[in-house]
Amino acid sequence: MEYFEKIEKNPYEDLYWNVPEKKQGMVNIIGGNKQSFKTEIKIAEYLGGSYPVEFVNVVLPESLKNDLPPLDNFKFLPATDSGSFAGGGLKEIIELADYNLLIGDLSKNSITGKAIASACQVSARPILITRDAVDLIAENQPERVLLNDKISFFGSLAQLQKLLRAVYYPKMLLLSQSLVQVIEVLHKFTLSYPVGIVTLHNGQILVAKDGMVKAVILEDSGYSPMTLWGGELASKIVAMNMYNPNNFIQATVAATYHNV
Repeated sequence: MEYFEKIEKNPYEDLYWNVPEKKQGMVNIIGGNKQSFKTEIKIAEYLGGSYPVEFVNVVLPESLKNDLPPLDNFKFLPATDSGSFAGGGLKEIIELADYNLLIGDLSKNSITGKAIASACQVSARPILITRDAVDLIAENQPERVLLNDKISFFGSLAQLQKLLRAVYYPKMLLLSQSLVQVIEVLHKFTLSYPVGIVTLHNGQILVAKDGMVKAVILEDSGYSPMTLWGGELASKIVAMNMYNPNNFIQATVAATYHNV
């Protein structure tokens, strides 16, 4: 398969030379609801402490405004009665950042789902969608989101299966499929849609875009099947892609090596 490569050792270490010494750039960590917001704060702290990002904003529903200190990097947007995003100001704040991480904890509120999908459809800024935000997009007419080349997804195979079903894609993704079969589907899907994809199957982290697929052995990344989804790797992917724009596969593969 000419479109596939199995990575044995990080071939893109040179991309770390593009990480600036002085702080620059702005990243939005978007997510949370009235009952859950700790991951957003934790990942913002990790990103700001690990990479020279000048501004790391934590974008939360205003239902949390009285629960958190008045820090400059906390940005609050209108909330629904249940305490999740209502949609106001979401598109505008996304356009202010160099990169956006839609990290989830969004609840299954239909108003929030429509607002998130609408903002992603028209975004001119890069957005990485992960954790339960992938499910929310899949449940809210994701066709136009998948046509936006600024969007990438970091989700489980089951989440991607739901996404493909939502757009009636003719090829299926199944947990029972071999690695070769999954790679073939990702190859064809990313030729059909301009989004980037990161997922896990058979002990391999798969990175796909524009029909090309790379595989990184999970053990080589330093992550486990549990820690992979915590948000840390997603934030590294965001940082490496912000400093290496228009180079999604290489920057993402470089980010997967935990000990670099």
